[in-house]
Amino acid sequence: MTTDAAVLPRSEVIGWRNAIFVVFALAGFAVASWLSRVPAVRDELAVSTSVLGFVLLGLAAGSMVGLTASSGVIERLGAARGLLVAVAASVAGLPIAAIGSSVGSPVLTFAGLAVFGFGNGMWDVAMNISGAANERALGRSVMPLFHAAFSLGTVIGVGAGSLAEALAVPVIVHVSIASALILVGALTATRWFRSERTAETHDEVRPDWRERLKVWGEPRTLLIGLLVLGMAFAEGSANDWLPLAMVDGHGLQNDQGAIVLGVFLAAMTIGRLGGVFLLDRFGRVPVLRTAAAFAVVGLALVIFGPTPAVAIIGSVIWGLGASLGFPVGMSAAADDARMASARVSVVATIGYLAFLGGPPLIGILGDQVGLLRALLVVVVLVVISGLVTGAAREPKPAVPKA
Repeated sequence: MTTDAAVLPRSEVIGWRNAIFVVFALAGFAVASWLSRVPAVRDELAVSTSVLGFVLLGLAAGSMVGLTASSGVIERLGAARGLLVAVAASVAGLPIAAIGSSVGSPVLTFAGLAVFGFGNGMWDVAMNISGAANERALGRSVMPLFHAAFSLGTVIGVGAGSLAEALAVPVIVHVSIASALILVGALTATRWFRSERTAETHDEVRPDWRERLKVWGEPRTLLIGLLVLGMAFAEGSANDWLPLAMVDGHGLQNDQGAIVLGVFLAAMTIGRLGGVFLLDRFGRVPVLRTAAAFAVVGLALVIFGPTPAVAIIGSVIWGLGASLGFPVGMSAAADDARMASARVSVVATIGYLAFLGGPPLIGILGDQVGLLRALLVVVVLVVISGLVTGAAREPKPAVPKA
């Protein structure tokens, strides 16, 4: 795991890339394994929508702590070993949260989600840092494909969750099996990881903590963070609330609500797979603006659609629109290899504010006006994201000296 990315044989770069695909997919599978059972968890806890929102806040709060701690851990251990630390926390937290749900304890469920979130936040930074380094070693854009693997993992996770719901499998049994599979998969995949450091960054003075802290004052980095915040809110609000919105707002059953989430996540996967070609052809800014427009239209159909069928079509358009904001934001933050880790950390932290504030905000509004109307907040944030997409524009190529 110590060979420089810039001097790796092509076969090792490809093996590393494939291992990153697996790790992204496992991350999506982990999150979806929990989110697909949220309706069942609400029934087990027997709490209101607003209380459930604060329980789900444990996941976001833990993620913020994990994001904050990730820089020091990854700097000391490297992305591969740091990722294994993150996975260990994740697979410990999921069963704890499920135990809390099974005994009707919102506090224990919150605690388990906080541990899971801590691992999830660190996992996110570690795999994106390794993914950006692999992208540079390959010499082509692959970050949306990595995030497509994440989406594919969520589709598989939601499918397994829907099946578990239909078969009345207890949440604790379901997530314990999922945790074991995740741990085995991560231990296997990271054997093919390579160092994220490159020969060229070895030759440069590495940024100290003061220089890394100054990144928080860079207008471009903050605008990219705002872009990611809005699109992460669009993605996260669907993960947290789309199944319940379809159940409470459109009259579907719990298992049908989980299936609609699967449809949304499948649309996100398709958007990320096709997004690489659109980005190469049209560039980041036009594609991101179009994606924001798609998300707004899809949300409107889900919120105001007169029938479940129209709302499901809206969830597809919403998923396509929300698919590219986060991965393209990560790529834009990593344009400068030397400062990539600092800027990716800042952008990811800002983006995760959506997961921190989203669950309770939508939950509180949902109690007052219904979950569907509460999603209008997401529309506003997506519009703002669409207005700041210019910050993600590709850097101009260096002009050769005469």
